[in-house]
Amino acid sequence: MAYMREQLRRIYDKTNGSCHLCGKKLAFTNYGEVGARASWEVEHSIPLANGGTHHGNNLFASCVPCNRSKAADVSSQAVRARNGLTRTPLSRERRDDAQARNTLIGIGTVAAAGGFIAGPVGIAIGALVGGLVGNSIDPE
Repeated sequence: MAYMREQLRRIYDKTNGSCHLCGKKLAFTNYGEVGARASWEVEHSIPLANGGTHHGNNLFASCVPCNRSKAADVSSQAVRARNGLTRTPLSRERRDDAQARNTLIGIGTVAAAGGFIAGPVGIAIGALVGGLVGNSIDPE
């Protein structure tokens, strides 16, 4: 199937430009360029042979080796597990949201502990430390 550039951009951005099966970083401009560095193809999470569709939520960016080696009888989840991944990489938007949540949770948790131990000064110091710690947690 031929894809329009904006369809490819949505598929690529869905995983922040990473292969959804192994996590390898991909190059948007190398779509379909077999043999090129960081080349990729559109992968059907549920293969067409197993009743999958061309619907957007079934299409993911995949490096060429992963896409070509995934058989119709193997699930995307099984391939990701084999590569040490538990889920599809987050899009940039979802990653930013998760990091902001981690920061807020860190602020609240450490500030509360600091307030309990050292009062108002502890809250301020705890909020700063908690924000730094929470922001440093990788959402993936």
